[in-house]
Amino acid sequence: MIRRLSELDVHGKNVLVRVDFNVPITNEGTIRDDTRIRAALPTIRAIIERGGVPVLLSHLGRPKGGASPIFSLRPVATHLATLLDTTVHFATDCIGAIAAETIQHARHGDAVLLENLRFHPGEETDDPAFAAELAALGQAYVNDAFGTVHRAHASISALPAHFVGRRAVGLLMERELEFLSKVFDDPPRPFVAIIGGAKIADKIRVLERLLQQADLVLVGGGLANTFFAAQGHSIGESILDERYISHAKMLYNRYSGSLYLPVDAVMSDELSDTALTTVYGITEIPLDTELKILDIGPETIRNYTDAIESAALIVWNGPMGAFEFKPFRAGTLAIAEAVAHATERGATTIVGGGDSIAAIAMAGVSEKISHISTGGGATLEFLEGKTLPGIAALEE
Repeated sequence: MIRRLSELDVHGKNVLVRVDFNVPITNEGTIRDDTRIRAALPTIRAIIERGGVPVLLSHLGRPKGGASPIFSLRPVATHLATLLDTTVHFATDCIGAIAAETIQHARHGDAVLLENLRFHPGEETDDPAFAAELAALGQAYVNDAFGTVHRAHASISALPAHFVGRRAVGLLMERELEFLSKVFDDPPRPFVAIIGGAKIADKIRVLERLLQQADLVLVGGGLANTFFAAQGHSIGESILDERYISHAKMLYNRYSGSLYLPVDAVMSDELSDTALTTVYGITEIPLDTELKILDIGPETIRNYTDAIESAALIVWNGPMGAFEFKPFRAGTLAIAEAVAHATERGATTIVGGGDSIAAIAMAGVSEKISHISTGGGATLEFLEGKTLPGIAALEE
């Protein structure tokens, strides 16, 4: 059992909250994209409203060899104060007397942000002594950083052990788990998964797991090329990972009834907004061509959108092609629009992965998706069925 924030007693307590404030910051200290900060606001506000003081823990970047001004979370504290419209106390260290004194100065209604956890090597080495120093600063623990739960770091996997009976998931994490768990816990049927992206190595385990769970799995992007090669089709100069050809052949033979591959492709010899394109059926690509497969073709779009239209649950991770360039975005945008339409007619839709999230934004349908998972690597590992350290550490 994992406790929800609503079930955690926070009144009068300093609540250690693991957040993901790993955001891009300019040299002048301006936050370029505050999406991750805004995502944590509901949990922070809920703790304040219920009489607790949120003490926020986060990493930023990959500092080497200790503290560095360019990796300081101070600009985040300044920005967070404007978003919360309250006082955010910033501690110049995340442990020890400095952190403790900063927390002591916080009053009801305030928040505290501690300095970058990765300024101490104990964070990334999952050092129990470092976790104990963090634990001394609070009386309860909340993890609201789903994007980090696949890492066995001190603030994620070791720190919760100090708060047995006093630990919970935050609202963002609760929502992620609620939606992603649908994939494994009696999913609505028909369940259609859409998997794309450039590299099969990044997605092969997720693909295999989804083939076991879903009614249909629609494959696109560079991921599909290895399957084409496994079937003996020419793919020209397209991206290919020869290490996975036999694995792809095995998966196709085993799941041929539910594994859908593109039947045609948009091809070109260059990646640009002015590239000339040709559409080929997958079985008709010339053996000696120097062209590359860069998007799914119109017949594949029809096949895939028809499959999506009948789904009750849809999970999408990875684009159908090089959608950053105008000649190769039709397939990905068509999928985005089809998923949005499915949501409108009552399907549960889950979109994850940076490129897929960018695609639904480009299509203007972000508000029409049931859940957008920002977990990145954590989302993929969850969909693989792995036990994630940060989630396991919250179990009671």
